Amino acid sequence: MPPHTPRDQQHLRSDRTADSPATGRHRRDDVWQARHRRPRAGARRLLAPVLTTAALAGVGVVAILSGNARPVVVEPPTASGLLPGNVASPAMLAASDVTSSALLHRMPQLRAAKPSAPVVKPKPKPKPQPKPKPKPKPKPVVRVVQLVAGMDRQQMDNAAAIVKKAQSMGLTKWAMIVGVATAMQESRLYNVASHVVPESLNYPHQGTGSDHDSIGLFQQRASGSWGSVEEIMQPQYAAGAFFRRLVQIDDWEDMSLTRAAQSVQISAFPDAYAKHEDNATLIVNALLN
Repeated sequence: MPPHTPRDQQHLRSDRTADSPATGRHRRDDVWQARHRRPRAGARRLLAPVLTTAALAGVGVVAILSGNARPVVVEPPTASGLLPGNVASPAMLAASDVTSSALLHRMPQLRAAKPSAPVVKPKPKPKPQPKPKPKPKPKPVVRVVQLVAGMDRQQMDNAAAIVKKAQSMGLTKWAMIVGVATAMQESRLYNVASHVVPESLNYPHQGTGSDHDSIGLFQQRASGSWGSVEEIMQPQYAAGAFFRRLVQIDDWEDMSLTRAAQSVQISAFPDAYAKHEDNATLIVNALLN
């Protein structure tokens, strides 16, 4: 077996050297070799840092000239602890910067985490304020008109339609009395249909007649220019048709009831309207009051 310890190996080499001829690499004895190896080892120790520095400086110069040098991202460990202070030259720092940048380019997870944006809590929405309750509308007061002049409820309702139409047209109380008295003479204040005009029976009516084609409160002719059958059978429309012709008569407000009514109706019995003037006045006063 070969010797295990360095001393045994050295003795073996010494024995071989003593027996061998003084030629080649075996002619130097151990004393000479020891004397010449120690200076070599010391020189290598001194030159190693210098050579390393020169090599790193060369790499740094090449990196700077090629434009690949980047700003310092991570401080190189060799500058502070692993190498002596005189070895951490600017060239070494530049080379370390290039190496660190390459690592960060390949492994982006090594980069320092960017600070996350601060969490902004949403502002609480203002609570909806309750809407003010609308004030209750006053309930309409139903005014029951007292029956006067021997009239029933249907007759009073028809008289009220005549008075309201006169009010909407801005007419005076005298026009209301003339209108109510005329309807009392023509239809006794009922909305009358006619068998002569079968269409009139299709609309609300309060009795029937057969005086030619006269229909409605004022017995206006369906064949005339008063309006359609449907229109004449509506009390307010029939009253409006009467008042529109009344106001076209000159000085109608100064005429007697008979003359005013006859000027519109052109009846075969012109003097029959005068007898209803007193009751028409009572009805109009009851409706206005």
